[in-house]
Amino acid sequence: MFRILKREQLSEQVWRYRLDAPRIANKRKAGQFIILRPTSQSERIPLTIANANADEGWIEIIFQVVGKTTMVLQALQEGSSILDLAGPLGKPTHIEKFGKCLCIGGGVGVAPLYPIVCALKAAGNELTTVIGARNKSLLILEKEMAAQSDLFIPTTDDGSNGRKGFVSDVFKELIGKGEIFDAAFVIGPVMMMKVTTTLTVAEKIPTFASLNPIMIDGTGMCGGCRVSVNGETKFACVDGPEFDAAGIDWNELIRRLNSYKMFESKARDDHNCHLEGALK
Repeated sequence: MFRILKREQLSEQVWRYRLDAPRIANKRKAGQFIILRPTSQSERIPLTIANANADEGWIEIIFQVVGKTTMVLQALQEGSSILDLAGPLGKPTHIEKFGKCLCIGGGVGVAPLYPIVCALKAAGNELTTVIGARNKSLLILEKEMAAQSDLFIPTTDDGSNGRKGFVSDVFKELIGKGEIFDAAFVIGPVMMMKVTTTLTVAEKIPTFASLNPIMIDGTGMCGGCRVSVNGETKFACVDGPEFDAAGIDWNELIRRLNSYKMFESKARDDHNCHLEGALK
């Protein structure tokens, strides 16, 4: 059992939990994730380790309430416990002194980007960080990202905070001004990653994208998280979650994610019906 030490709402549907997990906190590195099961009746879901403190023995996860399992997780209160937690899983982000790095995060993808930004900064890189969301209320970790970045640019689709437009628009502006980057790290909704990494790769910037396919066991056994990279089948849980964006088959990834939408919607709706029935 893993106790919830702190529970904080970051935006309308995004929450940050601090969990008592000393063994994971001691071993985790930027880019790695955990798989958790809130209760005995829940499915297993992967979540990136957004922050950790080895001395104090805690890790932090940030999640958006979108389906049944995240609804169950959100209902747990501070002081209660999560049933199962496995990690750290996946390969850590390759961190070195690249030079000038561009870090782009969209939506809740800003959460897994944060530990990477911290690690890149600690390695001596110069960081330009761009984060985006549909509107101001959905932007997360602004202060934390700004503190780690040499240049920080928030964006919103509706212009309610920062630049109006998409993160890809900001990239075009930066390149138009003559900015040169030695590496780029992009995390967010799959369509945002496809569009943005297409632009960065076209500028010959080595680009790394963290993928979020369906994942069950996290050990490469089930094959649910398979993706095609440079024509080869890879498993995001053991070969990733980060891959060279230039080789990712984005269209295949999008098709696979969409194939589960009906099942995800049904599980969410059934859970809502159960809750409504219990309240009557």
